[in-house]
Amino acid sequence: MTTIEHIGIVGGGAWGTALAAATARAGRTVSLWAREEEVVASINGARENKRFLPGIVLDPAISASTNPAVLSAADLVLLAPPAQHFRTVAADITGHLNRTAPVVICTKGIERDSGALMSEVAREVMGDRPLAVLSGPSFAHEVARGLPSAVTLACADGALGKAVAAALGSATFRPYLSDDVTGAQIGGAVKNVMAIAAGIAIGRGLGENARAAIMTRGFAEMVRLAIAKGARLETLAGLSGLGDLVLTCSSTRSRNFSLGQALGEGEPLQAILGARDSVAEGVTSAPAVVALGAKLAVDLPIASAVDGVLHKGADIGDTIAALLARPFRPEF
Repeated sequence: MTTIEHIGIVGGGAWGTALAAATARAGRTVSLWAREEEVVASINGARENKRFLPGIVLDPAISASTNPAVLSAADLVLLAPPAQHFRTVAADITGHLNRTAPVVICTKGIERDSGALMSEVAREVMGDRPLAVLSGPSFAHEVARGLPSAVTLACADGALGKAVAAALGSATFRPYLSDDVTGAQIGGAVKNVMAIAAGIAIGRGLGENARAAIMTRGFAEMVRLAIAKGARLETLAGLSGLGDLVLTCSSTRSRNFSLGQALGEGEPLQAILGARDSVAEGVTSAPAVVALGAKLAVDLPIASAVDGVLHKGADIGDTIAALLARPFRPEF
């Protein structure tokens, strides 16, 4: 394919803005499309996304617009809307894209109503356009600041993957290539659910041993689900699986972990969500992950427990007690 010089970004949240900063740092021209007029005005005027990523000065190579036609000149488009809005956003922008422009899915989650991965949604809405998936341990604020980060770039087309990595990569934003598109997505979706579980454990004062147990057994659930969906174990052992799980379960900077911690401390879910402007993808991914597990006959006790607490009125204390009362079994 031709050299990638102009990058389109779909989504003006923290992650979309951070990706814009990273690709501008890699020497590309960046056009960002967002629905929020105040975000566009802030990026173009103050060179800062004051609503979603305050404190980061943005490169003049980044321009923003509420008009999706701004994406038409892009050689490559990065999609970073919330998972539950991915289908609508993809449908809205598809007609404005260059027919040959590949898309990179940067959204982590599973569609709640259909149980579809984001790549499956993209295929339904956008046709056979070339696509890749970007996932891994990457807090938006650190990526935007240019702190060292490594991610998985999964693409079935090896040549396209190399071209995209060359376009996005820099000394501090390092894509590692894979052809396991499914595995990269399962890891990114399940880790958010496990981060809520880890946060609940810390919020309830259950200690670091409990957090480590949740991370490890949560990783086992992630692997079982991914393999049942056709992914490879080594993908889950990499950046987009284990790497992302470790980061998201270990820091209060994680939206999902901090939400779980607040739940564990006794705050109601609706109050937590109402006080936030950002999206904790694990809240909506939990029922989708559990439903996909049921479809594939995969046992997901931690994910099911999180779903029960979030959406089925389960008491946190009773849920923890039920998990601790499960029969002893072989680890592998």
